[in-house]
Amino acid sequence: MKKYIFILLAASLGLSSCSPFKVRSDYAQTANFTTYKTYKIRIDDLKLNDIDKERVLNELSKQLQMKGLQPGENPDLIVNVKANHKKITEINSTNPYGMWGWGGGFGWGIGMNRTWTSNYNEGAIIIDLVDSQTQKLVWQGIGSGIDVDRPKAKQKQIPQMMAEIMANYPPGMKK
Repeated sequence: MKKYIFILLAASLGLSSCSPFKVRSDYAQTANFTTYKTYKIRIDDLKLNDIDKERVLNELSKQLQMKGLQPGENPDLIVNVKANHKKITEINSTNPYGMWGWGGGFGWGIGMNRTWTSNYNEGAIIIDLVDSQTQKLVWQGIGSGIDVDRPKAKQKQIPQMMAEIMANYPPGMKK
């Protein structure tokens, strides 16, 4: 009985942690993240429309402040934000197995193979945290998987992805 409860628990945890985004982060192991108290966002490479730019910057500021960082003119961290997208082509096909004609699965029939493609744009956001004193990158978070072609989807996905990226900061802290 305990074995079945464990399997059920593991399955439910696996399902609850599913995300449509690919998120990863890296950091300088020599950085002391407890000393960073202030930040300033730099958007030189943020090539987004004004609506998406506002979504990204608002959510990023919110996430940084939830981590205990405050905006400042003489900051401890410079936050570089970049965005890009790429065209994705998915090729899907079905095989004839499981299709049958006259006589059920053992009679005469024709199985048909079908192949189709889907094209869409997938967006990514990169957040670099740079130590303002040393000018060295101390943390980087990358998230990809935003459906760029669907405005309603982006409206929900941008804040979700920003939260998932920033969940990895500061390193070593569990959610």
